[in-house]
Amino acid sequence: MAQFKRVKRNINGVLLLDKPLGFSSNQALQKVKWLFQAAKAGHTGTLDPLATGLLPICLGEATKFAQYVTDADKTYIATVKFGETTTTGDAEGEVLARHPVDFDLKKLAAVCDAFVGEISQVPPMYSALKFEGKALYEYAREGVDIERQARLVTITSIQIDSFANEIAVLTVSCSKGTYIRTLAEDIGHQLGCGAHLIGLRRTETAGYIIEDAITLEALELLVKETPVEKLAELILPMDSAIAYLPKLVLNADAAHYLMQGQAVWQSGLVPEGELRLYDDKNQFLGLGVLQEDGKIAPKRLMRDPNTVQNKG
Repeated sequence: MAQFKRVKRNINGVLLLDKPLGFSSNQALQKVKWLFQAAKAGHTGTLDPLATGLLPICLGEATKFAQYVTDADKTYIATVKFGETTTTGDAEGEVLARHPVDFDLKKLAAVCDAFVGEISQVPPMYSALKFEGKALYEYAREGVDIERQARLVTITSIQIDSFANEIAVLTVSCSKGTYIRTLAEDIGHQLGCGAHLIGLRRTETAGYIIEDAITLEALELLVKETPVEKLAELILPMDSAIAYLPKLVLNADAAHYLMQGQAVWQSGLVPEGELRLYDDKNQFLGLGVLQEDGKIAPKRLMRDPNTVQNKG
């Protein structure tokens, strides 16, 4: 009996997924890719299986801009349990020690404020960072401790949403590469009682917000009831991934030569750095960068701009 082979579709854009508990980011990505029958897809920053929330999925040509979403600042809602430390820094690990919790809201706020700004963090052993081609968590499970270099991250803000029964809910805005587990442990250490993370939800990244995301469960139901071609309404345009970059509209000649891979001139004031480039019909062409000689060089271009829905 011949096997039925699913036809893969060329879908370009960004899907905002509300990742469920228990799924790895890659498992969620593969599920979305399968549901959309997408030929190509990539996620934009790993969320641990115990974390939920906003996971932008780049489909097709949008994968060219996935790194820009990955590199963007992020906001999380973190639930922290004080008085206990664990082997993993979260609820998955075994309890290492218990200490009495003896501080008030004012003290917690003062300690949280001390972590706002540029801080040094040592990545946890239970992380996906690689050492000699192997993830740190694999070494940790073998009982091997690898020396890790501290690195600088930026905490933009820490807001205390609630604090009761030794549990605090914190809204944390931070730069990429920040380990919220480590932040929770460090806050607990400063308070003298220890702490670990018992819940984590990402709510914002790269201008995207969790309120605009769809759950995997809702997506699966929608796929059963809706032709896959109509699911395009869920897909955001590719240029939404870099909406924070300055926009520049090129004249017809400049757009033509740019798409041939050539650096081009554009009259008027051109912002420095990376640019979102469009033609005179407001079709998204891709990314360019202003060179020292004043020309705009292509950096990442669309194969076929006519397939792209623009955010503008």
